[in-house]
Amino acid sequence: MANLAKITLSTSRDIPFNKLVLSQANVRRIKAGVSIEELAEDIALRTLLQSLTVRPVLDGDGNETGLFEVPVGGRRYRALEMLVKQKRLARTAPVPCVIRTDGLAAEDSLAENLERAPLHPLDQFRAFQTLREAGLGDEDIAARFFVTPVVVKQRLRLVAVSPKLLDLYAEDQLTLDQLMAFSVTTDHARQEQVWDSLVRAYNREPYYIRKLLTEGTVRAADKRVRFVGIEAFEAAGGVVQRDLFEPDGGGWLQDPALLDRLVAEKLAAVAETVRAEGWKWIEVASDFPYGHTARMRRLIGTPIPLTEADQAERDQLQAEYDSLIEAHAGADAVPEEIERRVEEIGIALAAFDDRPLSFDPAEILRAGVFVSIDAEGDLRVDRGYVRPEDERSAEPLPSVEAVATIPVATVDATTPQVDPVAEPPEEDEGLKPLPDRLVAELTAHRTLALRDALVRAPDVAFLAVLHVLCLQAFYRSGADSALDITAHSPAFTVQPPGLADTAPAKAINARHQTWLGQLPADPADLWDTLTGFDGDSQGALFAHCAALTVNAVREPWTRRGRALDHADRLARAVELDMAAAGWVPTVDTYLGRVTKARILDAVCEAKGAEAAQLIDHLKKPDMAREAERLLAGSGWLPDILRAPEIESEPESAPDDLAQVAA
Repeated sequence: MANLAKITLSTSRDIPFNKLVLSQANVRRIKAGVSIEELAEDIALRTLLQSLTVRPVLDGDGNETGLFEVPVGGRRYRALEMLVKQKRLARTAPVPCVIRTDGLAAEDSLAENLERAPLHPLDQFRAFQTLREAGLGDEDIAARFFVTPVVVKQRLRLVAVSPKLLDLYAEDQLTLDQLMAFSVTTDHARQEQVWDSLVRAYNREPYYIRKLLTEGTVRAADKRVRFVGIEAFEAAGGVVQRDLFEPDGGGWLQDPALLDRLVAEKLAAVAETVRAEGWKWIEVASDFPYGHTARMRRLIGTPIPLTEADQAERDQLQAEYDSLIEAHAGADAVPEEIERRVEEIGIALAAFDDRPLSFDPAEILRAGVFVSIDAEGDLRVDRGYVRPEDERSAEPLPSVEAVATIPVATVDATTPQVDPVAEPPEEDEGLKPLPDRLVAELTAHRTLALRDALVRAPDVAFLAVLHVLCLQAFYRSGADSALDITAHSPAFTVQPPGLADTAPAKAINARHQTWLGQLPADPADLWDTLTGFDGDSQGALFAHCAALTVNAVREPWTRRGRALDHADRLARAVELDMAAAGWVPTVDTYLGRVTKARILDAVCEAKGAEAAQLIDHLKKPDMAREAERLLAGSGWLPDILRAPEIESEPESAPDDLAQVAA
């Protein structure tokens, strides 16, 4: 074999910067990557880490002029030039250069850029880890590489993922977005377990990876978390998972049992304080079902009078508030400090108005208190409820009870609110009729929303009550109406998940308490009070009471076909929109309770056939979860919750009505 010629490398030497000029043969024309300013700062910090490649500048006769052009390293040249202009580098400072004479300058520039291999992101992550292990803090690393400390934390979080997954990322079997999703937890075993479950799965989207990794945790937005506080949870040894790459709302709490214990302890401490007030009983729970005060009489307390000092302070604040509002009433823009002061005064005045109530000591001895957490995570203490068995036997229940409570099904707070429901068989893909239990639950939601909507249409409520009164007067029956006009609110025989926290439930309860505060404690005074209301107030109160009687729940053991038809007419009259009322299709409320065929039908109708095809291969639980995500914000409703189409009535009068008229 012939001997190969030895390669001779180009010579190198230090050349004063003022002897260098930028070559027009440099192929890089478009700015990309690190800015010249950042590169100049990097050179100032670490000096020049890579030599320039230069060629001698020749005169017309081919002789060297003593100058050198720079076809390779133009950005480095410009960074050095910037440092010279800033007087941070001498004009004659020696610059390490490789001197080329063969070939073309443009060829050198092109080869240098094409043959350069970009650094793999994983190498960068590991380099940051090495710097951290060498003792540099996040702030120091960020300053040295012109990034923010958040970026440093993110890259260090990525390199902390399971080595098995990092190897897959290095081999391009895992995308950067997927790696970011895996970083939501530091549990390597769990990360690898989730990856193994996804190897043969169709869905490997980052959001799905995050969902799998956070199963069995509690979101920081949960009202129990807001009640206890994340700081208290962590102080008790709890761990919070956080996502550095996506908004996580505060993270996920990994120990639900610990959270429940902290909630129970905090509520118990409050209950002991309340018990000292002398109440007969106290019920404690993080949440009570809707209607837990059914058939109980609510005591009407009176606000504790303000002291002279408190009253003077309130009057002063009210005067300041009125003065600020009047002074800026017609202004196009209100100064920020004025807006802030008005808000502060408003909060202070509300605190004066929302002061504790005092109750009759004799009533306290037979009444009780509910201690719980409201939907916003704040403590809720509801005082003054008298159970029927604790009423004085010699006294009938006051008639104001029909207004003072919203009777619904009594549910023990210690028992589950929803009975387990058998899922439809997996093999049955047809559009089967909805399960009876689900129909009852969905129409329970509709009934509550219909009650709330009827309040906003007093004329319709008046007509509805007039309708049932006419039925009873002329047909000896009110069974054809959706209103149970026996002055009681029909009980919910089912308790759908989260019913008490729905928007209609909150609106009804708030409205009820407002009316309760305007009615007298003694039912003997009720007539005079009602006659003192103006027409609008009477109409609004009438609509509220009428709305409480609505019963549109469909149950398999009842036969109320014509009454339910009337409920549809009411829904049309008040323009009921269940999506606007807050109902959304979730795994719990619908998607996890119906067949796969119905899930796909819902997605296809709301998002199109292509969206349905994305999930048609999934198993039922996964399909339901994905459908919930796809349907979010779409306003889709199952047929049973949609605005009904009412057929026009025949023009001729019914025979029985004709007979009555005769």
